Amino acid sequence: MKHLGRIFYLASALGLFLATSPAANAEESSAKFSRELLLKKHVTLAAKEVDTNVIRVQFPKGYKTPLHTHEGPGPRYVLKGKLKVEDGGQSNVFRPGEVFWETGAEMTVENVGKGEAEIIIFEMAPAKTAAH
Repeated sequence: MKHLGRIFYLASALGLFLATSPAANAEESSAKFSRELLLKKHVTLAAKEVDTNVIRVQFPKGYKTPLHTHEGPGPRYVLKGKLKVEDGGQSNVFRPGEVFWETGAEMTVENVGKGEAEIIIFEMAPAKTAAH
């Protein structure tokens, strides 16, 4: 679990570094730094080591995924559009700027908005060992 915490810490630090770089400051010198917690969740993983994936998914208007699972649970961040998520027997609709937790159970995602939808998937799955 400490390893996972370090990953999130490093990702946050990288974001802070990029946001405070001289190039960013030159363009937005009047902008103020802000920080907003979008999701906090205690996680117990099935493995001591995990592979993390960050995946961008685009959904055409009206598209619905078949019933499926992912290799691991994790937060999902909606960039644009309106998505109906059915995960583990629960149904919710999410819009841009919202975060939801995907459990790893069977699920579907449907674009119920008026145009294309897009999400970022942060997936945490048990590490795969390389074949030798």
